[in-house]
Amino acid sequence: QAHGEDLRAVTKNDVLAEQVKLDYRQADLDDKTRALMDYAALVTRDPHQVTRETIDELRDLGWSDEQILTATHIVGFFNYYTRLVDALGVEPEDFMKAADKEDLAPPDADA
Repeated sequence: QAHGEDLRAVTKNDVLAEQVKLDYRQADLDDKTRALMDYAALVTRDPHQVTRETIDELRDLGWSDEQILTATHIVGFFNYYTRLVDALGVEPEDFMKAADKEDLAPPDADA
């Protein structure tokens, strides 16, 4: 959930951050960004399905090789880290638990 807060801070767009957090495929994203999100999902779920055509499609939308490589590194790192902490049973830090509770609170919880 903390990543949703990071997106909210970077974009300054609460609605978009919430849409992406719930299901990026339904979010109001441009084609270029959606393609990169699709790529990240493919690398996460089925990396053997990444082909030259996959990369060429990203290039055609304006992503540079350096940007694609950076995205691949970030996706790979997060996949590694998530699996590592899950396997070791690492519990979230207190500040992450607090962010989760805020994310799960109904919109009118403060009213």
